[in-house]
Amino acid sequence: MEKIDNKSLDIKKCNIEKLKELFPNVVTEGKINFDVLRTILGDEVDDSNEKYQFTWKGKNKAIKIAQTPSSTTFRPDKESSKYWDTTENLYIEGDNLEVLKQLQKTYFGKVKMIYIDPPYNTGSDFIYKDDFKDSIENYKNQTKQFMSSNPETNGRYHTDWLNMMYPRLLLSKNLLMKNGVIFISINDKEQSNLKKICDEIFGENSFITTIHVELSTTQGMKIKAAQNGNIVKNAEYILVYSKDGHKNIVSHLLYDSRPDYDEHYNKIIINDKLILLKDYVKSKIEKEFLNESLDGLYKKSKIFKKIIENNLNVIVADDKVTGLNIEDFECGKIYSIERNDKKYLIINNGKKLRQLLRLSESYGKCDDFKASFGLRKIRGDWWKEFYLDMGNVSKEGNMVFSNGKKPVRLIKQIIQMCTDENDIVLDFFSGSSTTAHAVIQLNKEDNKNRKFIMVQLPELCDGKSSEYKNICEIGKERIRYVGDEIKQEWLKENKGEGLFADEQKEFPFDIGFKVFKLDSTNIRPWDNENEMDEDTLFDSVDIFKEGRSKEDILYEIMLKYGIFDMPANEIDVNGKTMYRVGKRYMIVCLEDDITNEDIQAIANLSPKTVVFKESGFNNDNDKINAVYNLEKAGVEDIKCI
Repeated sequence: MEKIDNKSLDIKKCNIEKLKELFPNVVTEGKINFDVLRTILGDEVDDSNEKYQFTWKGKNKAIKIAQTPSSTTFRPDKESSKYWDTTENLYIEGDNLEVLKQLQKTYFGKVKMIYIDPPYNTGSDFIYKDDFKDSIENYKNQTKQFMSSNPETNGRYHTDWLNMMYPRLLLSKNLLMKNGVIFISINDKEQSNLKKICDEIFGENSFITTIHVELSTTQGMKIKAAQNGNIVKNAEYILVYSKDGHKNIVSHLLYDSRPDYDEHYNKIIINDKLILLKDYVKSKIEKEFLNESLDGLYKKSKIFKKIIENNLNVIVADDKVTGLNIEDFECGKIYSIERNDKKYLIINNGKKLRQLLRLSESYGKCDDFKASFGLRKIRGDWWKEFYLDMGNVSKEGNMVFSNGKKPVRLIKQIIQMCTDENDIVLDFFSGSSTTAHAVIQLNKEDNKNRKFIMVQLPELCDGKSSEYKNICEIGKERIRYVGDEIKQEWLKENKGEGLFADEQKEFPFDIGFKVFKLDSTNIRPWDNENEMDEDTLFDSVDIFKEGRSKEDILYEIMLKYGIFDMPANEIDVNGKTMYRVGKRYMIVCLEDDITNEDIQAIANLSPKTVVFKESGFNNDNDKINAVYNLEKAGVEDIKCI
């Protein structure tokens, strides 16, 4: 019975296999003959001592770190999760370098979009200190203390930042689909260096653009700075790269709508009651223009434009009422009638009959004629007026968090532009989970089912600016809050009427998330950082570490097999507790005293793969018989740990 491979994806081995596939004649006794490869590539090989390149101290080590397999694992944390049994979203606590390695087997080539807002290297933000060896202990040491900054007086100021970013971007490229896109926020401290390493990793031809985001205006101290002769910086940047050089990354044209009534930061208090300004404006518009004809409303293009921008389903008037008698309608009362396959509202205002129409029914869908009112389609690289969001951005999601947050509206715009149904969105510097917030909200708005993977190091909070222990606690609480808020909004919008008022429709959106925490392997012999001699190994009663549960083992097996995205559930098999992964993909049996009856019961479930704990068999004969009987029953893959 073969053993499970205990490492993450060996990227170096994969690259060599790709090279062998492309050029089989460069392989000599299983090794790459670089002299032959040079001959094949001919003039494309640059042997000169002087060549155009971007390098720094530690670059080769950074590449090697990315290619070094890891034996770490993800341990499930159901208590911190939400809707564990049904959700497809992930929240992973841990060093993103190690996490990205472990995601390779399952998510290689599956992620449609990556957005990251990494440390800008301003001198005060934290730069990850990576260790060349398996860095789980390094990671644990980092999370036990407040994070140290990277001051500009540091002699390796840019070098440390590049060594942190390079391996993470190398690993992230593997996760992107062929038509995948990565967006990276940055300021001008490291923008030029980021552009150079992204050109290397993704290829110069894969560069799409640098989006300029207007996140501030010349106000306050900035005006003073400008008066002193300084040029005020009002924009930050988002570098955009595609996976394989494709340029057509936009799947949905967006309109450059102004955030005048954005519900996330524009709220007002009326009579001690919190009201969304958008709803207030909507009711005000309805009241003000109830007696306005469609043509008259159309002429008031400024207010009509705001209606369109906010997709307000405003009721307006149309005087074209024919074939009806005013005497048939009580004054002041609104009647609903159906004419020409449309529903109309009729009101007798005491002088004449007026016909009321919903704007969407009279002028069609808003998207069909937005351009008529000067709304620009987003095609360019200058994204204006996001400074309007920045006033209350630290409170979006009801989580006060001041460190480098981006507006939800900005991230929504990026996600909407290039993703569609069932696409996966990854953020491995997730901070307060703005990206998860944007995914959930956008799914509700356009009725899609995007999934997210959030990765965040549990950096300790200083206790002064937050009531939470670490940033992960802030991020998880934000996702819970946003999900609950959106669910309540949806239930209000979709409540039953009349006799069916108490009936609730099934909520269609995934607002849950599974929490996993990075940790050392659950399997003693697999732990690189705990040396075990032969005596220690045989003295161990169990190969599983103390304090590790069967579910911990289950998810480590799924991770190593590359099926971490499959559903898993506990089942009873012949009186023993086992786990089923996928419909019929895998059965995991971690029980002791495995009998022939157990094997037959497993075979009856027709799995493709079965995994046992090797010590679960009483002797070698039982193990050999199990393999024989399972193979006879059609099981393709039988492994043990």
